[in-house]
Amino acid sequence: MPARYLPCVLPIPAVGWSPDRRALRFLDQRALPEREVVCEVAHLDGVIDAIRTLAIRGAPAIGVGAAIGLAAALELDSEGHGSRARDLLPDYAARLAAARPTAVNLAWAVGRLAAAGAAVPDAQLLATLQAEAEAIRAEDAAMCAAIGAHGRGLLRDGARVLTHCNAGALATAGIGTALAPIYAAHADGVQVEVFADETRPLRQGARLTAWELSRAGIAVQVLPDGAAAALLASGRIDVVLVGADRIAANGDTANKVGTYGVALAAAAHGVPFYVAAPCSTIDLATPDGAAIIIEHRGADELGTLPHGVGAWNPAFDVTPSRLVTGYLTDRGLLSPPFDLLRA
Repeated sequence: MPARYLPCVLPIPAVGWSPDRRALRFLDQRALPEREVVCEVAHLDGVIDAIRTLAIRGAPAIGVGAAIGLAAALELDSEGHGSRARDLLPDYAARLAAARPTAVNLAWAVGRLAAAGAAVPDAQLLATLQAEAEAIRAEDAAMCAAIGAHGRGLLRDGARVLTHCNAGALATAGIGTALAPIYAAHADGVQVEVFADETRPLRQGARLTAWELSRAGIAVQVLPDGAAAALLASGRIDVVLVGADRIAANGDTANKVGTYGVALAAAAHGVPFYVAAPCSTIDLATPDGAAIIIEHRGADELGTLPHGVGAWNPAFDVTPSRLVTGYLTDRGLLSPPFDLLRA
């Protein structure tokens, strides 16, 4: 079945080029759902800050933003001179790749630009970096559409879906990963009801998933993370769809903290649990979940705490592959050890 896009899921892409193609343009997700704030940055520090502070978030969107941001920053700071841009490229690429450690798409996209730049002379460097960044953006949008087309068959009319965090249009350059099958089904007139975990500590399910689904006319309810197990036990959920920030070679999957608990509850109650992500999120160089670096964030994101009280605030957790029903990718349903990607 050909992929279909819903019109106007967002008024602008969550991440992309400025109209003059000289800067990174993005919808600042820190302001949602109260305000829709569009930002443009061309300096490297601004790109890094947008990624670190979650103004841009979601593994595919981070990769796209880093690619466009790197190309724009090098053009700006080199004043259009390819030789100067080449001198800056290694440092700029390293600084960007270190902005957030868990999502593999960030280092993957930066590495792809560096490799493309290494293959051309100075006179072609900036144009090559811009073309490669655009290719990454366009490919991500196409991969999202393919994930939606491949996952469409998982959702019958009246399906009830539980999701965790945000893996929709806001997390990508297209219609999303975990939400892509939902958008594809909705475009075909299929009724789908979504239950979105609030997703502590930044409430990305309540603030972002619920916002974009409700704008698209899709039925959505928000529940606190602690209620997910009870909801799964009630028999009111047909399938769980989540995204991923890194999938190890054995299928262990890093996603927003709390995903592991949802997977355990789904397994306990016989509910299928699918991970949706582009193939670029599968990291064959990472053997298993124990090798995934987990980002920790500040105590301030947990709200007001008593004076002198510390916090353990991991941004992600790792779901073992044994709890995953299938990996929904742009190449269809895959299983570890992902031999298709090793050719």
